Amino acid sequence: MNDLIAKINAEIETFKTESESLSEKGVKAAGARARKSSLEIEKLLKEFRKVSIEESKK
Repeated sequence: MNDLIAKINAEIETFKTESESLSEKGVKAAGARARKSSLEIEKLLKEFRKVSIEESKK
């Protein structure tokens, strides 16, 4: 579970960096990378939810 949390945090940092590049510098490619990162965050959060529910049942 700790590994999953680390992956989520890393992906959130990537999203922050890319979205800031898009909004502050106007880098259009950063927008695509930020959107990709947001999809990955969504997948990781769904996985976290599953793991969290399994852990709470123990």
